[in-house]
Amino acid sequence: QVQLVESGGGLVQAGGSLRLTCAASGRTFSSYVMGWFRQAPGKEREFVACISWSGGRTYYADSVKGRFTISRDNAKNTVYLQMNSLKPEDTAVYYCAAASTGWPTLRATDYNNWGQGTQVTVSS
Repeated sequence: QVQLVESGGGLVQAGGSLRLTCAASGRTFSSYVMGWFRQAPGKEREFVACISWSGGRTYYADSVKGRFTISRDNAKNTVYLQMNSLKPEDTAVYYCAAASTGWPTLRATDYNNWGQGTQVTVSS
């Protein structure tokens, strides 16, 4: 098990940037595929991005490809989501998650550890 705590959310104007951080506890962080998901009001939780155990591979949803970048620092037990060129439709609660399955891990049901979420609001 790993415990996850997100931070970095907030209110930003369209076209702006935010960097989300997810801090993980435990000594097995590098054994997890890490992912970011988001959930807007009235919508299902959707996949945003994931990163492999060493950080050498990444995978993005088409809606964020070219604008968002996921990265990780295993020495700091931390995963990041750099979000650029933000749009109002990116407004959601963003969740960090850890999975013990293979690569890539795109389904929320395959992630067994979740953070509490951080709110991102993009104004037009």
